[in-house]
Amino acid sequence: MKPGNNSLGKRRTRKLAMSAAAALIAGLLAFGVWHYQQRAPQVAPALTGVANQMRHDASAWTHEEKDASQMLRDIHDGHVAAVGVSPSAILISKRDGTKYFVTDHNATFSHALLLGEPKSDEAAAYQLVWLPDADIRTAGSRWLQVFDQTRDAISVLLPLLLIGGMVWFMRREMRGGARLLDRAPALRFDDVIGASEAKAALADIRSYLSDPKQFTSMGVRAPCGILMVGGPGVGKTRLAQALAGECGANFISITGSYFSAKYYGVGIQKVKHLFELARKNAPTVIFIDEADGLAKRTDTGSGPVEAESNRIINQLLAEMDGFASNEGVIIVAATNHPDNLDEALRRPGRFDRTVQVRLPDREDRAKIFRFYAAKLKSKSADIDYDQLARLTTGLSPATVAMVVNQAGLVARKSGDTEIASKHFMEAIKIARIGDVSGAERALSEDERTRIAVHEAGHGLVAALLGTGVLEEVTILPRGGALGVALITKAQDKHLYRESEIRNEIQVLLGGRNAEIISFSEASSGAASDLQEASRISLDMVSKFGFNADGNLFSLAALPSQYAGLQMKGAIEHANVLLKELNESCHALLHAYEPVLRAIADELLEQETVPGETVYRLIREHKSTLKIVHEPAAA
Repeated sequence: MKPGNNSLGKRRTRKLAMSAAAALIAGLLAFGVWHYQQRAPQVAPALTGVANQMRHDASAWTHEEKDASQMLRDIHDGHVAAVGVSPSAILISKRDGTKYFVTDHNATFSHALLLGEPKSDEAAAYQLVWLPDADIRTAGSRWLQVFDQTRDAISVLLPLLLIGGMVWFMRREMRGGARLLDRAPALRFDDVIGASEAKAALADIRSYLSDPKQFTSMGVRAPCGILMVGGPGVGKTRLAQALAGECGANFISITGSYFSAKYYGVGIQKVKHLFELARKNAPTVIFIDEADGLAKRTDTGSGPVEAESNRIINQLLAEMDGFASNEGVIIVAATNHPDNLDEALRRPGRFDRTVQVRLPDREDRAKIFRFYAAKLKSKSADIDYDQLARLTTGLSPATVAMVVNQAGLVARKSGDTEIASKHFMEAIKIARIGDVSGAERALSEDERTRIAVHEAGHGLVAALLGTGVLEEVTILPRGGALGVALITKAQDKHLYRESEIRNEIQVLLGGRNAEIISFSEASSGAASDLQEASRISLDMVSKFGFNADGNLFSLAALPSQYAGLQMKGAIEHANVLLKELNESCHALLHAYEPVLRAIADELLEQETVPGETVYRLIREHKSTLKIVHEPAAA
């Protein structure tokens, strides 16, 4: 057979099959119509009289309600002319024209009692009417119907609401609340006082975000992330805002705990959403405050919490330096504990650069005082900002701001309308030492005398050895101290010589030795002084190499589990050092015992002695010694 005839035969076969299928379908449809007509119910006979009225309008039967027992008696006695059955009630029409209804929920009673078919040779005693559309409602059935409809609606809507709420909550958790600020921060580097080293390190980032082409044209890749390290309150957050403000970039601020979530896997979605949002709105600065909240990845954590934490950090690492382009996105993280960060976060490609944000120096503190004091109603001519800066050595900008605000509170408490220098001085004492307490009311006269001698010893040794500037000595209890010798540094120091540390220890031992010289015994008031002196002396012999025997090994080089085994020898060396310095301190106070007693007497009388008074008494005592020694030399 030729190929053409073969294809023609196939087409004919296909047509025949389709015709046969169409004929079969038509036959099935015709059989279905015939079968339906055969099974269709016969047309009910026409109703007459009361039954016809009942079918068209059942309202006349709803005025009176009776119980089922009355209905059964009427049917038994042959008094019923017609019965109407509806889904909720049975309508009764008596031969004397009386009409009433019987409540029948869900037609259960009518199905059970009234729908029996009469025998073929008997006529029905009454006409039976099916009323599917009759709306017969009583007070009880109406409320029951409302209850049923409400229940049905709740059963349908409650699962939908639960599912919708779960979906909404999960979507909100995945977004994590990270959003762009409505406007770029208006802060600039010039508005951040101090932190010159950090601002210089951030200059490259500002240049990249402002004009990235000058980097990309040279094939240079800008840093991906910056890690700012510093103590609390040094201004890390303000520097991040100033960076975004300098280059007009968008700004997203979150914390290290942002990525944690209640549900497994949501933390990873938060990381993805954060970087998608940043890339979509580049240039963007993502600021992660308290970044140590991310913790480290662990190899031993088999629980779901540890596993989820590891996955979050892995996703963050991939987003920072993965296949996706982060052009125009800079991550700035701030932490007080950089050692708690995962090592992979600190490698090049993630946090490329670490910026140290240090405490402000004396000049910067003076500028900060002027900045915040300008917002208050103060006597500017009466305030020496350089002195305030010298009194606040080691305080952060946040603490300086608190001191200025505290000065306003002190002024208001004293009833003054303007803030003066004395208010700032009191605020600094509150910040450094604590507020004045009422503990002096519970002190006996003997205790006041001991405290005066103790604080006089601290102040006298500090003034004689020049460990700092003695501002004042007071026996007014502040914070947890029963008395205070306020000593400040003339300038910020980052390195201390051995002689300076030895003098610091002698100042700590001065209070105890003063008590021994005056009362021949010490008290428990020197406990905190001994604790601090012991800590410093232990560091001297175990870390700084200030050993009398020339031992230079530092216990800090040993792992913690081994350092404790070598601590016994270090404690012995520290104790020898403490005894030596204690003897030097005792000899110094003994030589100036008249000055010690004079300072203590002033404290008992005035409660607070200025540092100038202590320096004056020392000069007078030295001049007296010269006068005494000159005749002896002659």
